[in-house]
Amino acid sequence: MAELKITQSKSGVGGKQYQRDTLRTLGLKRIGDTVTREDRPEVRGMIRTVAHLVTVEEVK
Repeated sequence: MAELKITQSKSGVGGKQYQRDTLRTLGLKRIGDTVTREDRPEVRGMIRTVAHLVTVEEVK
């Protein structure tokens, strides 16, 4: 199954609480942090919530 490489590119400060919570749930704490997650609908939904704060790449 494909994986997604998620990198935080902007700060969550000043955003809504649910967006900051979503960044934490994904495992992102600061700008430049990168995590790898399985490509699942739940993860895609979280990415959609904070799409303006992260960059996403597909990894095989």
